[in-house]
Amino acid sequence: MCPILTATLLLAASPAPARAPAPVVSPGALKTFGDWAAGCDNTRRCTLASLAPEAGPGQGYTLEIARLAGPDGRFELALGTIGDGPPPTALRVGTQRFPLAGALAGTQAQRIVATLATARALTLVGRTGRPLGTVSLVGLSAALRYVDAVQHRVDTVTAAVAKGRAPATSVPAAPPAPVVHAPVLTGAPARLSPKQVAAMKRTARCEAPPSPDLDWSPVVSAVGGGTSLAVLPCSAGAYNVVGALFVVRGNRVEPARTDAPAGFEATGADPEIKVPSVVNGSVENGILTSYAKGRGLGDCGVFQRFAWDGTRLRLIEQAEMSECRGNPDFIRTWTARVERP
Repeated sequence: MCPILTATLLLAASPAPARAPAPVVSPGALKTFGDWAAGCDNTRRCTLASLAPEAGPGQGYTLEIARLAGPDGRFELALGTIGDGPPPTALRVGTQRFPLAGALAGTQAQRIVATLATARALTLVGRTGRPLGTVSLVGLSAALRYVDAVQHRVDTVTAAVAKGRAPATSVPAAPPAPVVHAPVLTGAPARLSPKQVAAMKRTARCEAPPSPDLDWSPVVSAVGGGTSLAVLPCSAGAYNVVGALFVVRGNRVEPARTDAPAGFEATGADPEIKVPSVVNGSVENGILTSYAKGRGLGDCGVFQRFAWDGTRLRLIEQAEMSECRGNPDFIRTWTARVERP
C-alpha cells in the first residue's frame, strides 16, 4: 500500500478529540454595600453598580465600575442616565474634576476610582458647569475591597483598597469562560398541531390568556440538529409573561431541559409551572432569552441567555440586580462562549 494512502487512512480513523465535560453552572452572588451593589462572574470579572439612597430618590444618574481579572485588571467606567436628563460632561469629586471625553477605561478610569474610593459623593457636571446630579459613594470603598478579595488582589500593588507590596504577577489570571458547543442552525421550525398545543398546555398547567383578544400561540424556532424550541405563553402578570419551554423533534414534543434555573426559578420565586419556563422570553439566532422583572421600572430582576447544545438548554449569560433601587443596568454573574461547527 502506498505510504501516503496509509497515513490518510490512519488519520481518518483516529477518534475526534474529546470535549471537556460541561461545567457546573454556578452564577456569582450579589452583595450590597450601602448604596452600591457588587457581583462577579465565573471569569472573575467584577461589576459595581450605584444604587439610589434608601433615604430618598436618586438623582437620575447611575455609575457602573467594572474590573477585569488578572494582573492587568483594568477598570472600565460607564455612566447611565435615567429619564430625559442632559448628559454630563465631567465628574467632580471635591476639588478634582474629570472630563468625560472618550472611553472611561485604563489609566484614566483607575485614577477616577482611586479618588472615588475615599470620597462620599460624586457630582455630575453639565456643559455649562452647572451640577446636574450626584451619585452616592457610601459603601463604594467596601465594595472595592470585596472585589480585591474575589480577584485575589489583597496585599498586592494592584488592589483598589486592600493595597500591599506584593507584585502584580502574584495575581492569578482570569479563568477562561466555558464553551457551549451548539449545532448549526439549519432547517425550518416545526409545525405544531392543535392537539399537540392542547397537550402542552395541559402538561404546563397553563392559565387562560388575560384577554380573549390576546394570541397565546406558541412561538416555535429551529435550534439546529432537527430540533425546534417552543415557547408557550402560560401565565401573565402586570409586566411579566411566563413561557413554558418544550422541545420538538419530529412528532415528539416534550418539556425542555436546562442546566440552570431559568425565569422566576432563577429569582427564587415559585414558578408555579411544571415544566422549565422563561419570562418575557424570545428566541433569536438560536439563542433563548429570559427577562424576569422584579418591578415595572426594570431596575431589578434576572436577565438570562441560553443556547441549545443538542440535549439541553445551556446558560451562556446571566445578569442580575437584587436591589430595586433605580439602577436598570444589571450585573453579570455568569458567562459562556457559544461555538457552532
